[in-house]
Amino acid sequence: MIEVVPTGAGGAGAQLRLRPPRALTAAQFRALFAALAGAMWLVAGLGWLAGNVFAPVFALLHSAGVALALRWLWRSGERGEDIAIGPGAVEVRRGAESVFRAHPHWVRMRVEGDDGRVMLSSSGRRVEVGAFLGPAERSQLVGCLKEFLAAADRPQPMTQPGSRQ
Repeated sequence: MIEVVPTGAGGAGAQLRLRPPRALTAAQFRALFAALAGAMWLVAGLGWLAGNVFAPVFALLHSAGVALALRWLWRSGERGEDIAIGPGAVEVRRGAESVFRAHPHWVRMRVEGDDGRVMLSSSGRRVEVGAFLGPAERSQLVGCLKEFLAAADRPQPMTQPGSRQ
């Protein structure tokens, strides 16, 4: 998912927030876990009634494994990238960490490989952006980046001291 975040009061520049697509909401994830665990406990209960004393232990371990897997899957959907493009800098942030920063005049964007990896580079440093996006969203990202990088590289109009815009 690509979200264009409104800029501050100055209006110069743009910010893109990239997030991986999610198929389920948090409530749907909980419902999925309840359905999977419920089915496992039903089968384990039937197995216990049939004489398998280890079925509830297996159901407990299985439920814990499914819960951990779904939790890991949900957490992996929280990762994302923020790309701030302004007249003074292009910055890529992953979480709280800045992984790339350069002046927009020197930043080059390239699409590489058959899978359409989007790379930003400047002064020998390179960073891939939107690696978790699908092909259609990467094409949309390329269009947004071209537009915003071109706008950030344009000279800003000079204002006279004391004049208002």
